[in-house]
Amino acid sequence: MKKLINGIPDVVREALEGLVALHPNLALLDGEDTVVRADLAAFRQSGRVAIVTGGGAGHEPAHAGYVGRGMLTAAVSGDVFASPSTDAVYMALKAVGGPAGVLVIVKNYTGDRLNFGLAAEMAQADGIPVDLVVVDDDAALGSAEETAGRRGIAGTVLVHKVAGAAAEAGLPLAEVAAAARRAIGLVASMGVALSPCTVPAAGQANFSLGDAEMELGLGIHGEAGVQRVDMAPAREVVARLVAEIVADRKLTSGQSVALLVNNLGATPVMEMSIVAGDALADLRARGLVVERAWCGTFLTAIDMAGVSLSVMPVDAALLAALDAPTEAPAWPSGGALPLAPKIIAAPDLSHAALVGTGPATPDALLDRLAAACRAIIAAEAELTEMDRLVGDGDIGHSLAGGATAVLAGLPAQRGKPLDAVLHQIGLTLRRSVGGTSGPLYSIFAIAAGRELQSGTADAHAFRRALAAGTAAVSRLGGARAGDRTMVDALIPAVDALVGHPGDIEEMLRLAASAARQGATQTAKLKPRRGRSSYIGDRALGHPDPGAVAVALWLEAAARK
Repeated sequence: MKKLINGIPDVVREALEGLVALHPNLALLDGEDTVVRADLAAFRQSGRVAIVTGGGAGHEPAHAGYVGRGMLTAAVSGDVFASPSTDAVYMALKAVGGPAGVLVIVKNYTGDRLNFGLAAEMAQADGIPVDLVVVDDDAALGSAEETAGRRGIAGTVLVHKVAGAAAEAGLPLAEVAAAARRAIGLVASMGVALSPCTVPAAGQANFSLGDAEMELGLGIHGEAGVQRVDMAPAREVVARLVAEIVADRKLTSGQSVALLVNNLGATPVMEMSIVAGDALADLRARGLVVERAWCGTFLTAIDMAGVSLSVMPVDAALLAALDAPTEAPAWPSGGALPLAPKIIAAPDLSHAALVGTGPATPDALLDRLAAACRAIIAAEAELTEMDRLVGDGDIGHSLAGGATAVLAGLPAQRGKPLDAVLHQIGLTLRRSVGGTSGPLYSIFAIAAGRELQSGTADAHAFRRALAAGTAAVSRLGGARAGDRTMVDALIPAVDALVGHPGDIEEMLRLAASAARQGATQTAKLKPRRGRSSYIGDRALGHPDPGAVAVALWLEAAARK
Protein backbone atom coordinates (compact mmCIF):
# COMPACT_ATOMS: atom_id res chain seq x y z
CA MET A 1 0.00 0.00 0.00
CA LYS A 2 1.35 3.40 -0.99
CA LYS A 3 -0.35 6.35 0.69
CA LEU A 4 0.77 9.93 1.26
CA ILE A 5 -0.08 9.83 4.94
CA ASN A 6 1.85 10.23 8.19
CA GLY A 7 0.15 7.50 10.19
CA ILE A 8 -3.10 5.56 9.99
CA PRO A 9 -4.52 6.88 13.31
CA ASP A 10 -3.96 10.49 12.16
CA VAL A 11 -5.37 10.30 8.62
CA VAL A 12 -8.80 11.79 9.28
CA ARG A 13 -7.72 14.53 11.66
CA GLU A 14 -4.81 15.70 9.51
CA ALA A 15 -6.98 15.75 6.38
CA LEU A 16 -9.55 17.93 8.14
CA GLU A 17 -6.85 20.24 9.52
CA GLY A 18 -5.48 20.68 6.00
CA LEU A 19 -8.92 21.52 4.64
CA VAL A 20 -9.61 24.06 7.38
CA ALA A 21 -6.15 25.61 6.92
CA LEU A 22 -6.98 26.29 3.28
CA HIS A 23 -10.40 27.84 3.90
CA PRO A 24 -10.82 30.68 6.43
CA ASN A 25 -14.60 30.27 6.47
CA LEU A 26 -14.21 26.85 8.14
CA ALA A 27 -13.20 25.76 11.63
CA LEU A 28 -12.87 22.58 13.71
CA LEU A 29 -14.65 21.83 16.94
CA ASP A 30 -12.01 21.47 19.61
CA GLY A 31 -11.12 17.82 20.14
CA GLU A 32 -13.62 16.63 17.51
CA ASP A 33 -13.36 15.58 13.85
CA THR A 34 -16.18 17.97 13.04
CA VAL A 35 -15.90 20.89 10.62
CA VAL A 36 -18.19 23.86 11.23
CA ARG A 37 -18.69 27.31 9.83
CA ALA A 38 -16.06 29.66 11.25
CA ASP A 39 -18.77 32.29 11.88
CA LEU A 40 -20.68 29.85 14.07
CA ALA A 41 -21.35 32.33 16.85
CA ALA A 42 -22.89 34.83 14.41
CA PHE A 43 -24.79 32.07 12.63
CA ARG A 44 -26.43 30.93 15.86
CA GLN A 45 -27.79 34.47 16.26
CA SER A 46 -29.11 34.61 12.68
CA GLY A 47 -32.29 32.64 13.31
CA ARG A 48 -31.55 30.30 10.40
CA VAL A 49 -31.91 26.54 10.38
CA ALA A 50 -28.64 24.65 10.78
CA ILE A 51 -27.82 21.69 8.54
CA VAL A 52 -25.69 18.84 9.87
CA THR A 53 -24.47 15.80 7.97
CA GLY A 54 -21.49 13.50 7.95
CA GLY A 55 -20.41 9.89 7.87
CA GLY A 56 -17.22 7.96 7.42
CA ALA A 57 -14.13 9.62 6.04
CA GLY A 58 -12.78 8.50 2.67
CA HIS A 59 -15.39 10.36 0.60
CA GLU A 60 -13.49 13.63 0.26
CA PRO A 61 -14.35 16.35 -0.53
CA ALA A 62 -17.55 15.15 1.15
CA HIS A 63 -18.64 15.84 3.76
CA ALA A 64 -16.60 18.68 5.23
CA GLY A 65 -16.03 20.31 1.84
CA TYR A 66 -19.69 21.31 1.71
CA VAL A 67 -19.65 23.29 4.96
CA GLY A 68 -20.16 26.98 4.41
CA ARG A 69 -22.75 29.67 3.93
CA GLY A 70 -25.42 28.40 1.55
CA MET A 71 -24.84 24.70 2.26
CA LEU A 72 -23.93 22.86 5.48
CA THR A 73 -23.41 24.23 8.96
CA ALA A 74 -21.42 21.25 10.22
CA ALA A 75 -20.07 17.94 8.97
CA VAL A 76 -19.14 15.15 11.40
CA SER A 77 -16.46 12.71 10.28
CA GLY A 78 -15.89 9.16 11.48
CA ASP A 79 -12.93 6.95 10.71
CA VAL A 80 -12.50 5.84 7.10
CA PHE A 81 -15.80 4.28 5.95
CA ALA A 82 -17.09 4.15 9.55
CA SER A 83 -19.94 6.25 10.88
CA PRO A 84 -18.95 8.78 13.56
CA SER A 85 -20.00 7.91 17.10
CA THR A 86 -23.33 9.00 18.53
CA ASP A 87 -21.59 11.42 20.89
CA ALA A 88 -19.62 13.02 18.06
CA VAL A 89 -22.88 13.74 16.21
CA TYR A 90 -24.58 14.89 19.41
CA MET A 91 -21.68 17.28 20.05
CA ALA A 92 -22.19 18.82 16.60
CA LEU A 93 -25.94 19.21 17.12
CA LYS A 94 -25.33 20.93 20.45
CA ALA A 95 -22.72 23.20 18.88
CA VAL A 96 -24.90 24.45 16.02
CA GLY A 97 -28.47 23.99 17.27
CA GLY A 98 -30.49 27.09 18.03
CA PRO A 99 -34.18 27.99 18.29
CA ALA A 100 -34.64 27.61 14.51
CA GLY A 101 -33.60 23.97 14.75
CA VAL A 102 -31.38 21.58 12.85
CA LEU A 103 -31.93 19.49 9.74
CA VAL A 104 -29.87 16.28 9.82
CA ILE A 105 -29.12 14.76 6.40
CA VAL A 106 -28.12 11.09 6.55
CA LYS A 107 -27.10 8.69 3.81
CA ASN A 108 -28.89 5.35 4.05
CA TYR A 109 -26.25 3.23 5.75
CA THR A 110 -27.00 1.34 8.97
CA GLY A 111 -24.25 2.92 11.07
CA ASP A 112 -25.13 6.45 9.98
CA ARG A 113 -28.84 5.95 10.61
CA LEU A 114 -28.18 4.53 14.08
CA ASN A 115 -25.65 7.12 15.27
CA PHE A 116 -27.23 10.20 13.69
CA GLY A 117 -30.72 9.01 14.63
CA LEU A 118 -29.85 8.44 18.28
CA ALA A 119 -28.01 11.75 18.47
CA ALA A 120 -31.02 13.53 16.96
CA GLU A 121 -33.28 12.05 19.63
CA MET A 122 -30.85 13.13 22.35
CA ALA A 123 -30.77 16.70 20.97
CA GLN A 124 -34.56 16.80 20.77
CA ALA A 125 -34.73 15.72 24.40
CA ASP A 126 -32.56 18.78 25.17
CA GLY A 127 -35.13 21.05 23.52
CA ILE A 128 -33.40 21.52 20.14
CA PRO A 129 -35.86 21.19 17.23
CA VAL A 130 -34.44 18.50 14.93
CA ASP A 131 -35.69 16.87 11.74
CA LEU A 132 -33.88 14.06 9.93
CA VAL A 133 -33.98 13.04 6.28
CA VAL A 134 -32.42 9.97 4.69
CA VAL A 135 -30.90 9.99 1.19
CA ASP A 136 -31.34 6.76 -0.80
CA ASP A 137 -30.58 7.74 -4.37
CA ASP A 138 -28.83 4.52 -5.51
CA ALA A 139 -30.80 3.42 -8.58
CA ALA A 140 -28.74 0.22 -8.89
CA LEU A 141 -30.66 -1.42 -6.06
CA GLY A 142 -34.22 -0.86 -7.27
CA SER A 143 -36.61 -1.17 -4.35
CA ALA A 144 -33.90 -2.95 -2.31
CA GLU A 145 -36.51 -4.94 -0.39
CA GLU A 146 -34.12 -7.81 0.44
CA THR A 147 -31.22 -5.64 1.60
CA ALA A 148 -30.57 -2.94 4.17
CA GLY A 149 -32.14 -0.47 1.72
CA ARG A 150 -31.11 1.75 -1.16
CA ARG A 151 -27.82 3.41 -0.39
CA GLY A 152 -27.16 7.12 -0.29
CA ILE A 153 -24.44 8.03 -2.80
CA ALA A 154 -23.34 11.08 -4.82
CA GLY A 155 -26.84 12.51 -5.26
CA THR A 156 -26.53 13.48 -1.61
CA VAL A 157 -24.46 16.49 -2.70
CA LEU A 158 -27.40 17.90 -4.67
CA VAL A 159 -29.62 17.38 -1.62
CA HIS A 160 -27.10 19.36 0.45
CA LYS A 161 -27.22 22.20 -2.08
CA VAL A 162 -31.01 22.37 -2.23
CA ALA A 163 -31.45 22.19 1.55
CA GLY A 164 -28.64 24.68 2.11
CA ALA A 165 -30.24 27.22 -0.18
CA ALA A 166 -33.57 26.85 1.65
CA ALA A 167 -31.91 27.35 5.03
CA GLU A 168 -29.91 30.35 3.80
CA ALA A 169 -33.16 31.90 2.53
CA GLY A 170 -34.44 31.85 6.12
CA LEU A 171 -37.14 29.22 5.67
CA PRO A 172 -38.37 27.42 8.81
CA LEU A 173 -37.24 23.89 9.65
CA ALA A 174 -40.35 22.21 8.24
CA GLU A 175 -39.87 23.88 4.86
CA VAL A 176 -36.12 23.22 4.75
CA ALA A 177 -36.80 19.55 5.49
CA ALA A 178 -39.53 19.50 2.83
CA ALA A 179 -37.12 20.91 0.24
CA ALA A 180 -34.57 18.23 1.14
CA ARG A 181 -37.17 15.46 0.94
CA ARG A 182 -38.33 16.70 -2.43
CA ALA A 183 -34.77 16.59 -3.77
CA ILE A 184 -34.31 13.09 -2.31
CA GLY A 185 -37.47 11.91 -4.04
CA LEU A 186 -36.28 13.21 -7.39
CA VAL A 187 -32.55 12.44 -7.62
CA ALA A 188 -31.19 9.06 -8.68
CA SER A 189 -27.59 7.92 -9.09
CA MET A 190 -25.58 4.94 -10.29
CA GLY A 191 -21.86 4.23 -10.35
CA VAL A 192 -19.31 2.02 -12.05
CA ALA A 193 -15.87 1.04 -10.75
CA LEU A 194 -12.79 0.12 -12.76
CA SER A 195 -10.73 -0.64 -9.65
CA PRO A 196 -11.30 -1.27 -5.94
CA CYS A 197 -10.19 1.14 -3.25
CA THR A 198 -7.76 0.68 -0.36
CA VAL A 199 -8.76 1.52 3.20
CA PRO A 200 -5.59 2.67 5.03
CA ALA A 201 -6.27 0.46 8.05
CA ALA A 202 -6.80 -2.61 5.85
CA GLY A 203 -3.69 -2.01 3.76
CA GLN A 204 -5.02 -3.75 0.66
CA ALA A 205 -7.87 -3.52 -1.82
CA ASN A 206 -11.27 -4.55 -0.47
CA PHE A 207 -12.13 -6.58 -3.57
CA SER A 208 -10.39 -7.55 -6.80
CA LEU A 209 -11.17 -6.84 -10.45
CA GLY A 210 -9.65 -8.41 -13.50
CA ASP A 211 -8.02 -6.25 -16.15
CA ALA A 212 -11.07 -6.63 -18.40
CA GLU A 213 -13.74 -6.32 -15.69
CA MET A 214 -15.75 -3.52 -14.08
CA GLU A 215 -18.31 -3.36 -11.26
CA LEU A 216 -21.72 -1.84 -11.90
CA GLY A 217 -23.83 -0.34 -9.15
CA LEU A 218 -21.28 -0.22 -6.36
CA GLY A 219 -21.57 1.78 -3.15
CA ILE A 220 -19.29 4.52 -1.85
CA HIS A 221 -17.58 2.41 0.83
CA GLY A 222 -15.74 0.32 -1.69
CA GLU A 223 -18.18 -2.56 -1.32
CA ALA A 224 -18.54 -4.58 -4.50
CA GLY A 225 -21.29 -3.72 -6.93
CA VAL A 226 -24.46 -5.56 -7.86
CA GLN A 227 -23.02 -6.96 -11.10
CA ARG A 228 -19.57 -7.63 -12.54
CA VAL A 229 -19.37 -7.18 -16.31
CA ASP A 230 -16.79 -6.94 -19.09
CA MET A 231 -15.18 -3.61 -19.82
CA ALA A 232 -16.85 -1.57 -22.53
CA PRO A 233 -16.33 1.81 -24.22
CA ALA A 234 -17.31 4.85 -22.16
CA ARG A 235 -20.34 5.55 -24.36
CA GLU A 236 -21.79 2.10 -23.69
CA VAL A 237 -21.10 2.31 -19.96
CA VAL A 238 -22.74 5.71 -19.74
CA ALA A 239 -25.75 4.51 -21.71
CA ARG A 240 -26.25 1.67 -19.22
CA LEU A 241 -25.99 3.99 -16.22
CA VAL A 242 -28.36 6.54 -17.71
CA ALA A 243 -30.87 3.86 -18.69
CA GLU A 244 -31.03 2.60 -15.10
CA ILE A 245 -31.48 6.12 -13.74
CA VAL A 246 -34.15 7.07 -16.27
CA ALA A 247 -36.09 3.89 -15.54
CA ASP A 248 -35.73 4.34 -11.78
CA ARG A 249 -37.21 7.84 -11.79
CA LYS A 250 -39.49 7.24 -14.81
CA LEU A 251 -38.09 10.25 -16.66
CA THR A 252 -39.79 11.16 -19.93
CA SER A 253 -38.93 13.21 -22.98
CA GLY A 254 -39.27 16.95 -22.46
CA GLN A 255 -38.36 16.96 -18.77
CA SER A 256 -35.72 19.36 -17.50
CA VAL A 257 -32.90 17.77 -15.49
CA ALA A 258 -29.62 18.54 -13.72
CA LEU A 259 -26.63 16.23 -14.16
CA LEU A 260 -23.78 15.54 -11.73
CA VAL A 261 -20.82 13.58 -13.12
CA ASN A 262 -18.80 12.44 -10.12
CA ASN A 263 -15.25 11.09 -9.91
CA LEU A 264 -15.06 8.18 -7.44
CA GLY A 265 -11.49 9.16 -6.61
CA ALA A 266 -8.87 8.11 -9.15
CA THR A 267 -10.38 8.70 -12.58
CA PRO A 268 -8.27 10.97 -14.82
CA VAL A 269 -9.76 14.32 -15.80
CA MET A 270 -9.54 13.28 -19.46
CA GLU A 271 -11.82 10.31 -18.84
CA MET A 272 -14.18 12.38 -16.71
CA SER A 273 -14.63 14.81 -19.58
CA ILE A 274 -15.34 11.94 -21.98
CA VAL A 275 -17.96 10.52 -19.63
CA ALA A 276 -19.55 13.94 -19.13
CA GLY A 277 -19.82 14.48 -22.88
CA ASP A 278 -21.33 11.03 -23.40
CA ALA A 279 -23.80 11.56 -20.55
CA LEU A 280 -24.97 14.90 -21.93
CA ALA A 281 -25.40 13.40 -25.39
CA ASP A 282 -27.29 10.36 -24.07
CA LEU A 283 -29.68 12.44 -21.99
CA ARG A 284 -30.39 14.79 -24.88
CA ALA A 285 -30.92 11.86 -27.24
CA ARG A 286 -33.69 10.72 -24.88
CA GLY A 287 -35.36 14.12 -25.20
CA LEU A 288 -34.35 15.30 -21.74
CA VAL A 289 -33.41 18.97 -21.37
CA VAL A 290 -30.17 19.31 -19.39
CA GLU A 291 -30.51 22.64 -17.60
CA ARG A 292 -27.44 22.31 -15.39
CA ALA A 293 -24.42 20.00 -15.44
CA TRP A 294 -21.35 19.64 -13.24
CA CYS A 295 -18.35 17.37 -13.68
CA GLY A 296 -15.72 16.87 -11.02
CA THR A 297 -14.84 15.21 -7.75
CA PHE A 298 -17.77 15.55 -5.37
CA LEU A 299 -18.08 12.34 -3.33
CA THR A 300 -15.43 9.63 -3.60
CA ALA A 301 -14.50 6.14 -2.42
CA ILE A 302 -10.88 7.07 -1.54
CA ASP A 303 -8.78 6.02 -4.54
CA MET A 304 -11.32 4.09 -6.59
CA ALA A 305 -11.15 4.50 -10.36
CA GLY A 306 -14.68 4.98 -11.64
CA VAL A 307 -17.55 7.41 -11.95
CA SER A 308 -21.11 7.89 -10.85
CA LEU A 309 -23.90 9.80 -12.57
CA SER A 310 -26.67 11.60 -10.70
CA VAL A 311 -29.72 12.99 -12.49
CA MET A 312 -32.40 15.14 -10.89
CA PRO A 313 -35.53 16.52 -12.57
CA VAL A 314 -35.67 20.28 -11.95
CA ASP A 315 -38.09 23.18 -12.11
CA ALA A 316 -37.57 26.90 -11.54
CA ALA A 317 -37.44 26.54 -7.74
CA LEU A 318 -34.85 23.77 -7.81
CA LEU A 319 -32.74 25.60 -10.39
CA ALA A 320 -32.77 28.67 -8.15
CA ALA A 321 -31.61 26.53 -5.23
CA LEU A 322 -28.83 24.95 -7.28
CA ASP A 323 -27.73 28.37 -8.55
CA ALA A 324 -27.85 30.05 -5.14
CA PRO A 325 -24.44 31.31 -3.97
CA THR A 326 -22.46 29.33 -1.41
CA GLU A 327 -19.09 29.58 0.27
CA ALA A 328 -18.69 25.81 0.57
CA PRO A 329 -15.22 25.09 -0.86
CA ALA A 330 -16.09 21.83 -2.63
CA TRP A 331 -18.98 23.29 -4.61
CA PRO A 332 -17.59 24.66 -7.90
CA SER A 333 -17.81 28.27 -6.74
CA GLY A 334 -15.84 27.72 -3.49
CA GLY A 335 -12.20 28.45 -2.60
CA ALA A 336 -10.08 30.85 -0.55
CA LEU A 337 -6.52 31.62 0.65
CA PRO A 338 -4.52 29.33 2.99
CA LEU A 339 -4.74 30.12 6.71
CA ALA A 340 -4.01 28.26 9.90
CA PRO A 341 -7.00 26.18 11.03
CA LYS A 342 -9.43 27.83 13.42
CA ILE A 343 -10.56 25.94 16.50
CA ILE A 344 -13.97 26.59 18.06
CA ALA A 345 -14.68 25.31 21.55
CA ALA A 346 -16.92 22.25 21.61
CA PRO A 347 -19.84 21.92 24.03
CA ASP A 348 -19.20 20.13 27.33
CA LEU A 349 -20.91 16.75 27.15
CA SER A 350 -19.51 15.31 30.36
CA HIS A 351 -21.90 12.70 31.73
CA ALA A 352 -22.67 12.37 35.42
CA ALA A 353 -21.71 8.90 36.53
CA LEU A 354 -24.59 6.57 37.32
CA VAL A 355 -24.61 5.95 41.08
CA GLY A 356 -25.99 2.46 40.66
CA THR A 357 -28.10 0.26 42.93
CA GLY A 358 -26.87 -3.18 41.90
CA PRO A 359 -24.46 -5.58 43.59
CA ALA A 360 -20.80 -4.68 43.88
CA THR A 361 -18.76 -5.68 40.85
CA PRO A 362 -16.49 -8.64 41.67
CA ASP A 363 -12.84 -8.10 40.81
CA ALA A 364 -12.92 -11.42 38.97
CA LEU A 365 -15.59 -10.07 36.63
CA LEU A 366 -13.51 -6.99 35.85
CA ASP A 367 -10.61 -9.31 35.08
CA ARG A 368 -12.83 -11.23 32.63
CA LEU A 369 -13.91 -7.98 30.99
CA ALA A 370 -10.25 -6.99 30.66
CA ALA A 371 -9.46 -10.35 29.05
CA ALA A 372 -12.34 -9.85 26.60
CA CYS A 373 -11.01 -6.40 25.66
CA ARG A 374 -7.48 -7.71 25.14
CA ALA A 375 -8.79 -10.49 22.90
CA ILE A 376 -10.58 -8.00 20.65
CA ILE A 377 -7.50 -5.78 20.49
CA ALA A 378 -5.34 -8.76 19.53
CA ALA A 379 -7.84 -9.80 16.85
CA GLU A 380 -7.95 -6.41 15.09
CA ALA A 381 -6.10 -7.60 11.97
CA GLU A 382 -8.11 -10.82 11.78
CA LEU A 383 -11.44 -9.01 12.04
CA THR A 384 -10.32 -6.35 9.55
CA GLU A 385 -9.46 -9.01 6.98
CA MET A 386 -12.77 -10.79 7.52
CA ASP A 387 -14.67 -7.53 7.11
CA ARG A 388 -12.66 -6.65 4.01
CA LEU A 389 -14.03 -9.77 2.34
CA VAL A 390 -17.71 -9.14 3.13
CA GLY A 391 -17.98 -5.47 4.11
CA ASP A 392 -15.82 -2.38 4.13
CA GLY A 393 -12.91 -3.39 6.37
CA ASP A 394 -13.57 -1.13 9.36
CA ILE A 395 -14.84 -3.45 12.12
CA GLY A 396 -11.42 -4.52 13.44
CA HIS A 397 -10.24 -0.94 13.90
CA SER A 398 -13.57 0.17 15.38
CA LEU A 399 -13.87 -2.63 17.92
CA ALA A 400 -10.20 -2.48 18.91
CA GLY A 401 -10.57 1.25 19.58
CA GLY A 402 -13.59 0.64 21.79
CA ALA A 403 -11.89 -2.23 23.63
CA THR A 404 -8.84 -0.05 24.28
CA ALA A 405 -11.03 2.70 25.75
CA VAL A 406 -12.96 0.27 27.96
CA LEU A 407 -9.75 -1.43 29.14
CA ALA A 408 -8.25 1.92 30.15
CA GLY A 409 -11.29 2.73 32.28
CA LEU A 410 -11.71 -0.60 34.08
CA PRO A 411 -9.32 0.08 37.01
CA ALA A 412 -11.51 2.99 38.10
CA GLN A 413 -14.58 0.72 38.25
CA ARG A 414 -13.37 -1.62 41.01
CA GLY A 415 -15.85 -1.83 43.87
CA LYS A 416 -18.62 0.07 42.09
CA PRO A 417 -22.15 -1.31 41.58
CA LEU A 418 -22.37 -3.63 38.59
CA ASP A 419 -25.16 -1.70 36.89
CA ALA A 420 -23.12 1.51 37.15
CA VAL A 421 -20.04 -0.20 35.71
CA LEU A 422 -21.94 -1.55 32.69
CA HIS A 423 -23.63 1.82 32.17
CA GLN A 424 -20.23 3.53 32.09
CA ILE A 425 -18.89 0.92 29.67
CA GLY A 426 -21.88 1.65 27.42
CA LEU A 427 -21.12 5.37 27.47
CA THR A 428 -17.46 4.67 26.72
CA LEU A 429 -18.37 2.50 23.74
CA ARG A 430 -20.89 5.04 22.46
CA ARG A 431 -18.21 7.69 22.55
CA SER A 432 -15.27 5.69 21.20
CA VAL A 433 -16.75 3.35 18.59
CA GLY A 434 -18.14 4.60 15.30
CA GLY A 435 -19.81 2.63 12.56
CA THR A 436 -22.66 0.25 13.28
CA SER A 437 -20.90 -1.40 16.22
CA GLY A 438 -20.81 1.67 18.48
CA PRO A 439 -24.50 2.14 19.24
CA LEU A 440 -25.15 -1.62 19.23
CA TYR A 441 -22.48 -2.46 21.80
CA SER A 442 -23.42 0.61 23.80
CA ILE A 443 -27.07 -0.37 24.08
CA PHE A 444 -26.00 -3.95 24.86
CA ALA A 445 -23.95 -2.84 27.89
CA ILE A 446 -26.51 -0.31 29.12
CA ALA A 447 -29.44 -2.74 28.82
CA ALA A 448 -27.43 -5.47 30.55
CA GLY A 449 -26.64 -3.07 33.38
CA ARG A 450 -30.26 -2.03 33.71
CA GLU A 451 -31.14 -5.69 34.24
CA LEU A 452 -28.71 -5.84 37.18
CA GLN A 453 -30.03 -2.96 39.27
CA SER A 454 -30.82 -5.42 42.05
CA GLY A 455 -29.94 -8.96 43.09
CA THR A 456 -26.56 -10.66 43.20
CA ALA A 457 -23.72 -10.96 40.70
CA ASP A 458 -24.17 -14.67 40.04
CA ALA A 459 -24.70 -16.99 37.08
CA HIS A 460 -28.43 -16.25 36.96
CA ALA A 461 -27.64 -12.53 36.76
CA PHE A 462 -25.23 -13.20 33.89
CA ARG A 463 -27.95 -15.05 31.96
CA ARG A 464 -30.48 -12.24 32.52
CA ALA A 465 -27.98 -9.55 31.54
CA LEU A 466 -26.91 -11.38 28.38
CA ALA A 467 -30.53 -11.86 27.35
CA ALA A 468 -31.42 -8.22 28.04
CA GLY A 469 -28.44 -6.93 26.09
CA THR A 470 -29.20 -9.23 23.16
CA ALA A 471 -32.84 -8.13 23.04
CA ALA A 472 -31.78 -4.48 23.05
CA VAL A 473 -29.33 -5.02 20.18
CA SER A 474 -32.01 -6.75 18.13
CA ARG A 475 -34.53 -4.02 18.90
CA LEU A 476 -32.22 -1.12 17.98
CA GLY A 477 -30.54 -2.70 14.97
CA GLY A 478 -33.59 -4.50 13.62
CA ALA A 479 -31.68 -7.76 13.08
CA ARG A 480 -33.18 -11.16 13.75
CA ALA A 481 -31.77 -14.67 13.88
CA GLY A 482 -30.61 -15.68 10.41
CA ASP A 483 -29.92 -12.14 9.18
CA ARG A 484 -26.15 -12.78 9.40
CA THR A 485 -25.18 -10.27 12.08
CA MET A 486 -23.76 -10.31 15.61
CA VAL A 487 -27.23 -11.38 16.75
CA ASP A 488 -26.56 -14.80 15.22
CA ALA A 489 -23.87 -15.35 17.85
CA LEU A 490 -25.70 -13.65 20.74
CA ILE A 491 -29.00 -15.51 20.46
CA PRO A 492 -27.41 -19.01 20.56
CA ALA A 493 -25.35 -17.88 23.56
CA VAL A 494 -28.51 -16.85 25.41
CA ASP A 495 -30.41 -20.00 24.40
CA ALA A 496 -27.57 -22.24 25.57
CA LEU A 497 -28.03 -20.99 29.14
CA VAL A 498 -31.73 -21.84 29.43
CA GLY A 499 -32.21 -24.51 32.08
CA HIS A 500 -28.53 -24.63 33.12
CA PRO A 501 -28.10 -23.71 36.81
CA GLY A 502 -24.29 -23.86 36.64
CA ASP A 503 -21.83 -21.36 38.07
CA ILE A 504 -20.52 -18.36 36.16
CA GLU A 505 -17.53 -20.23 34.73
CA GLU A 506 -19.76 -22.96 33.30
CA MET A 507 -22.23 -20.41 31.97
CA LEU A 508 -19.47 -18.53 30.17
CA ARG A 509 -18.12 -21.71 28.61
CA LEU A 510 -21.59 -22.70 27.39
CA ALA A 511 -22.30 -19.22 26.01
CA ALA A 512 -18.91 -18.99 24.30
CA SER A 513 -19.27 -22.40 22.67
CA ALA A 514 -22.75 -21.61 21.38
CA ALA A 515 -21.67 -18.20 20.12
CA ARG A 516 -18.76 -19.75 18.20
CA GLN A 517 -21.10 -22.28 16.58
CA GLY A 518 -23.53 -19.51 15.69
CA ALA A 519 -20.76 -17.37 14.22
CA THR A 520 -19.46 -20.29 12.15
CA GLN A 521 -22.94 -20.94 10.80
CA THR A 522 -23.19 -17.38 9.43
CA ALA A 523 -20.87 -18.44 6.60
CA LYS A 524 -23.84 -20.41 5.25
CA LEU A 525 -26.32 -17.55 5.55
CA LYS A 526 -27.22 -15.07 2.83
CA PRO A 527 -26.93 -11.59 4.38
CA ARG A 528 -30.14 -9.63 4.89
CA ARG A 529 -28.82 -6.77 7.04
CA GLY A 530 -25.71 -4.60 7.09
CA ARG A 531 -23.34 -3.88 4.22
CA SER A 532 -22.85 -7.55 3.40
CA SER A 533 -26.44 -7.52 2.14
CA TYR A 534 -25.28 -5.58 -0.89
CA ILE A 535 -23.00 -8.35 -2.14
CA GLY A 536 -25.51 -11.16 -1.65
CA ASP A 537 -24.24 -14.65 -2.42
CA ARG A 538 -20.63 -13.43 -2.60
CA ALA A 539 -20.64 -13.34 1.20
CA LEU A 540 -21.33 -17.06 1.41
CA GLY A 541 -18.39 -19.07 2.72
CA HIS A 542 -17.17 -16.20 4.88
CA PRO A 543 -18.43 -15.85 8.48
CA ASP A 544 -19.89 -12.55 9.63
CA PRO A 545 -17.10 -10.62 11.41
CA GLY A 546 -19.52 -9.09 13.93
CA ALA A 547 -20.67 -12.54 15.02
CA VAL A 548 -17.08 -13.80 15.20
CA ALA A 549 -16.18 -10.84 17.43
CA VAL A 550 -18.91 -11.85 19.90
CA ALA A 551 -17.48 -15.38 20.04
CA LEU A 552 -13.96 -14.03 20.56
CA TRP A 553 -14.74 -11.90 23.59
CA LEU A 554 -16.96 -14.53 25.19
CA GLU A 555 -14.23 -17.15 24.74
CA ALA A 556 -11.64 -14.86 26.27
CA ALA A 557 -13.89 -14.12 29.25
CA ALA A 558 -14.52 -17.83 29.73
CA ARG A 559 -10.80 -18.66 29.72
CA LYS A 560 -9.88 -16.10 32.38
